Amino acid sequence: MRSSVLVPAVLMASVFVVGTSEYLIAGLLPQMAADLEVSVSTAGQAVTAYALGVVIGGPLVTIATVRLPRKGLALGLLVLFAAGNAVCAVAGSYEVLIAGRVVASLSHAAFLTVALMMVTRVVAPDRAGSAIAAVAAGFSAATLLGVPLGVLLGEGAGWRTPFAVLAALALTVAGALAAALPRQDAPATSVREEIATVLGRRVLVVIATTAVGLAATSTVFTYLAPALTGITGLGPGAVSTLLLVYGAGSLAGGLVAGRLADRSLAGTVRGTFIGLAVVLAAFPFAVPWAGTAVVVVLALGVLTSATTPALQSLLLRHAGQAPMLATSVNVCAFNIGIAAGSALGGGLVAADGLRWLGPAAAGLSLVALAISYAAIPRRPAPASV
Repeated sequence: MRSSVLVPAVLMASVFVVGTSEYLIAGLLPQMAADLEVSVSTAGQAVTAYALGVVIGGPLVTIATVRLPRKGLALGLLVLFAAGNAVCAVAGSYEVLIAGRVVASLSHAAFLTVALMMVTRVVAPDRAGSAIAAVAAGFSAATLLGVPLGVLLGEGAGWRTPFAVLAALALTVAGALAAALPRQDAPATSVREEIATVLGRRVLVVIATTAVGLAATSTVFTYLAPALTGITGLGPGAVSTLLLVYGAGSLAGGLVAGRLADRSLAGTVRGTFIGLAVVLAAFPFAVPWAGTAVVVVLALGVLTSATTPALQSLLLRHAGQAPMLATSVNVCAFNIGIAAGSALGGGLVAADGLRWLGPAAAGLSLVALAISYAAIPRRPAPASV
């Protein structure tokens, strides 16, 4: 009982630290660029370097460590993450900064994979969705609290300070994990079995659903602030408040979806994408007015985070006894979807289509819904008498 409560809480805190590092750097780019004597656009490549490290390095690290005991692996990945952030904190040049970001990123997808695997082993099978949602809530909390606080710290104490704090926090949560996690034996699966699982039809369908679904939400979210200022007419302070509303909705939505996934996985997946399609389609008609804009932003936060526990639970159902690489690839699919949605939204904005991002994103949500039908198990036929 103690492990089923303490372990998800400590893993959520660990994911909070990792998630804060991923998004923090965007708010510190001007300071970094000035200090390292590069342009802001060049400094922005540190974001790209991290994303590539997650997408490319995550599966490779997972394959290389698939036979290691999970507790030791989790601790080692957090130490690697701390080292990468420590390098960023003392970087004297742009090249060293990029190296630190790549080192930190290599632990990102692999650690999240291990965290999801471990948390599902310390709870009852009928609570797997809730456990996954609790761990994933760390990312929502990072967006809601970690990133804003980190940017404020960087503005007051210099851009290097938040990275030093993250390195220290990573070592702290590693110590907490060492004390809280029960020992878990190394998985019995081989690399060949892990690869075969990823190439399974239903697993590939879930991964495709993840990428398309996140592309739908990212298409709008990436340009949410410009829409709120340019169409709704809100000031910077009001926009920041609405983004906090989005973060609060995201935190609540993931936790609620985890409980719903435990009760009806198929209904949660389908309901989430149908709800997203409705909210996104309503976006251009709701955003001109502040009151309706608040409702849409809150609903978008709730439904966006609901995709994580639902799709991850669905993936684990199909991955069977070799889920490590499949989970890692699914984490990468989240990042690929975010990048694709941002690119699509950018193209629409360049064509003066800021207000009409919603319908395009709603179409992607319906595509994700259609794809998901191939992965959701059909109800068994009633037995004949």
